[in-house]
Amino acid sequence: MSNVDSKNGFGTRAIHAGQQPDPGTGAIMTPIFQTSTYVQSAPNVNKGYDYARVANPTRTALEGNLASLENASDAVCYASGVSAIDAVMKCMKPGDRVIASNDLYGGSFRLFKQVYQKFGVSFDIIDITDLDALAQALEKPARMIWFESPSNPLLRIIDIERVSSMAHDAGAQVAVDNTFATPFLQRPLDLGVDLVMHSTTKYIGGHSDVVGGAICTNDKQWVEDLRFQVKTSGGVPGPMDCFLLLRGTKTLHVRMERHCRNARAVAQYLVEHPRVDRVYFPGLADHPGHEIAARQMDDFGGMISFTLVGDRMEDALAVLSGTNVFSLAESLGGVESLIDHPASMTHASVPKEERLKAGLKETLIRLSVGIEDEADLIADLDRALAAVNRA
Repeated sequence: MSNVDSKNGFGTRAIHAGQQPDPGTGAIMTPIFQTSTYVQSAPNVNKGYDYARVANPTRTALEGNLASLENASDAVCYASGVSAIDAVMKCMKPGDRVIASNDLYGGSFRLFKQVYQKFGVSFDIIDITDLDALAQALEKPARMIWFESPSNPLLRIIDIERVSSMAHDAGAQVAVDNTFATPFLQRPLDLGVDLVMHSTTKYIGGHSDVVGGAICTNDKQWVEDLRFQVKTSGGVPGPMDCFLLLRGTKTLHVRMERHCRNARAVAQYLVEHPRVDRVYFPGLADHPGHEIAARQMDDFGGMISFTLVGDRMEDALAVLSGTNVFSLAESLGGVESLIDHPASMTHASVPKEERLKAGLKETLIRLSVGIEDEADLIADLDRALAAVNRA
C-alpha cells in the first residue's frame, strides 16, 4: 500500500491511497492484472490471490483508494452500481423490511420492487425528508433505511446524521447512495451511516467510459457478507474497469470543483430565466434542504433539475432536443454535460403514479453539468430556451 494515510488531504489520497509503484518494474500506475488465476507455491498457499473472481490486485488498489476517500475501513467493488445494491439486498432474508425514500434512481426502485419484493423482502417507500413520516415508519421493525442525498432526480436533501440516529435507535441500519455528492463533497460514514454506495460509473470514473459500483463501510460483518457475495455471485469489475476508475479518482477533486462552479452558474441562470418555472438545486438559498446541505456537504454538486412555465411536454421536448453542448443521454457525472428526461429515460421503470406522487413531473428536465466553459453551457441552454419562447 502507499504511505499516505487519513492525515493527508483528500487530493493527496485521491492520487495515492491504496497504491504503490509496481515492485517489479517501478511503474507508477497500478498495472492492469489481466489474469483469471494465480500460480500457487502449494495448495491454498498464496499472497491473498487464488482466483480472479474473488480478488485481483488492480481491484484491491481501487478498493483501498475508495475506502480512504470515504473514511471507511473497507470498500468492496462490483461490476455496476446496481450490482452493488444487489449485493446488499442479497444479504436480506424473507420478512426483512426496508424503508426507502420516494425519490430514488429508477434502477434502484426496479430492483427493490420487481426483484426482491418477490422474495419476501418488503419495501415501504416514503418521503424521508419528512422526519415525522420516518418516525411513524420506524414504529414497525425495519432492517434498513435506504436513501440518496442529494436524490435523483429532484435533488432532495436528507439530514443524514438525524436519520441515522433515528434508525439506530429503532434497531435499523442505514445505507446512503452517495453517487451525486461523491466523497469529495460528503462522507456519510462520518455522519453515522452503516453503508455508502456509489455508482462508480458516474463521478468516480468521470469520463463516461466505464461501468462500476462500490460499497464502503466500517462494519466488519458487512465486509464479510459483501465479500461472500463477491465470491458467490461474481458480479465483479474487470481489471481494466478498475484501472479506469483509479485513473478517475486521481482527478476527482479538481473535476468536482469545476462541476460545482459551473452548476452554481447554470442554476442561477435558470432561476432568472422567464421560461423556467422551478429549479431544483441545493445550492439555491430557497431550496428546502439548503441549510442541511450546507451543513453536511462541502459544496452542492453538479446536478440540476428544472421545469418550465406552463408545464407543457412539447416545450420540454424542444429543450431536450435543442441543445448542442448538452448531449441528450442517460447517466451523469462525466466531464461532458448531459441533459436527460427522467420520466422517459432514467426513471421510466418507476410507475407513473409513483413518479407523480413523489413530485417527479412528466416534464422535468435533469442536467448533469460538466466541466466545459461556463459561458458555453449557459449560451447552449439560452438557445434551447429561446426556441421554447417562439413556440
